[in-house]
Amino acid sequence: MIDLRAHDVRCFLPAQDFALSKAFYAALGCTLEWSDEDLALFHLGGARFYLQRYYVKEWADNCMLHISVQDAAQCFADVSQLIGTGRFPGARVSAPKQEPYGACVTYVWDPSGVLLHLAQWDRACPFPA
Repeated sequence: MIDLRAHDVRCFLPAQDFALSKAFYAALGCTLEWSDEDLALFHLGGARFYLQRYYVKEWADNCMLHISVQDAAQCFADVSQLIGTGRFPGARVSAPKQEPYGACVTYVWDPSGVLLHLAQWDRACPFPA
């Protein structure tokens, strides 16, 4: 077996409107560490991901990011309020639901269609399955 001695793994997310997506992730609480005209590096909870000025609908519609959170219901409320401002066309959120794999998950679609799973692991879901 190859020992890569990896110490970091980062995914790349597509952005149909790069500026809009950068603003969306910043509004979600992600810290922008670096950016140029085509690529942005965000930091969130000890992990990092790249947002890129590149978009293919089929990829964006099948791209997902799973994020462990403390309170899926509070995330739902906060993201609902954020989306309700109208600042992020195309973004949407669904109420938390208990998933069979054990997490209570609030689903958020970013402005490009990337699906975020905001997953709470530590208590029962306050919303029906």
